[in-house]
Amino acid sequence: MKTRNQIVYLSLFVILILLQLYLPSFKINVLIQIAALGFCAYDHDISFNKRFLNYTVPIGIILVVGCIGTFIYSYKFVPISKDIFHFIKPLTGILLGYIIFKKINNFKLFIRAVIIAAILSACIHFYVLAFMVRFRGGIEDIREFTKDNFLELFALFFLIYFKKFEGSNILFKKIYLRAAILFLTVSCITYFSRTMIIMWVVLMVSVYGLTKITTQTIRFFVICGISTGLLYLYLFSANISRGKPGIEGFLYKIKMAPEEVFKTKIDRDNKADLWDHWRGYEAKRAIALMNSQPESYIFGTGMGSLVNLKFYAPLTGEPKGIRYISELHNGYIYILYKTGFIGILIYLFMLARWYGYIYKKFTLLNIVVSAIGLEYLVSTVTISGIYNTRDAIIFILGGALYYANSGENNLILQRSTNEQH
Repeated sequence: MKTRNQIVYLSLFVILILLQLYLPSFKINVLIQIAALGFCAYDHDISFNKRFLNYTVPIGIILVVGCIGTFIYSYKFVPISKDIFHFIKPLTGILLGYIIFKKINNFKLFIRAVIIAAILSACIHFYVLAFMVRFRGGIEDIREFTKDNFLELFALFFLIYFKKFEGSNILFKKIYLRAAILFLTVSCITYFSRTMIIMWVVLMVSVYGLTKITTQTIRFFVICGISTGLLYLYLFSANISRGKPGIEGFLYKIKMAPEEVFKTKIDRDNKADLWDHWRGYEAKRAIALMNSQPESYIFGTGMGSLVNLKFYAPLTGEPKGIRYISELHNGYIYILYKTGFIGILIYLFMLARWYGYIYKKFTLLNIVVSAIGLEYLVSTVTISGIYNTRDAIIFILGGALYYANSGENNLILQRSTNEQH
């Protein structure tokens, strides 16, 4: 029975995480995940650790806060339902990660499941790359189809550092281990993703304890700050042009990264200026709409609120374009817009608690939870953090929180087996 459960739930995890990455409709994904929760509940009692609930409840509170503005202002049903699905998504992901790996109850299998899912994902990525090379696609075309993939980064991290913390290799033979590391390394590099580079840095500094606030880490980050400053000094002094193919185009993206997020003085009629600073333009429009109803800074504009771009932007492939958008790239402005300062403070408190695992016993699991907290802290600026519709790391976080807190007393949320009989 135990082996049967492990096979079923490992397969369920791999399917769910790949659907999260490659199924275009996040609404369908959420419905599938809700159905998966129903299957887990039907198959066996569901119980949650009290500490896990303490780390997870804030996601639900943010959703509730977002509904306040919905009751105050008048919105259409379709955008309301879309936002509710969007804010439910991280909750279903973290709950499924916890439940699935509680039912498997084998830490090594948890890590292997992540690696299997990542290798399958890398195979899909290489297929896309081969397709793009055949039709002479450049880096921009590759990025349009593949974007980024933190799942593969975490799998690579596990392959390299599992033995350091657990004393044994995660794969049975060294040749398989080396092949998997090489395979995932090449795949990660060929995403050409700025966010993945930052995430890899977060994992590296976390695994060596450098994310703890100490005199040593302060010195380290001062050096990193100086190095980053020198890099941007070079990028702004070099003749790196917009729209160039290959590495030059990628360096231009790195060069424009800070301005893309924070610049708000944008000429909407200058298309190059607009697209280079699109994240900043979205944020500017959201803040302008909040300024017109100042009470929204407290509890947000609510589920169903839309940001008026003031022109029809070619974002969805429709001939006319789209004038009103629901989601923003800058997750902090997005959460502020929907849930106000109440929501943003709860969100930051939640990420801080996840990050705080680095101050517990220095184990692989605690490092993973802490690194995910930091990753969301960074990625929320550019790709909406836990509210990114393609985010699959929330499943890993749920599993890691189960194993990290498995020694605590459980709170039964479903009727016991005795009551069923």
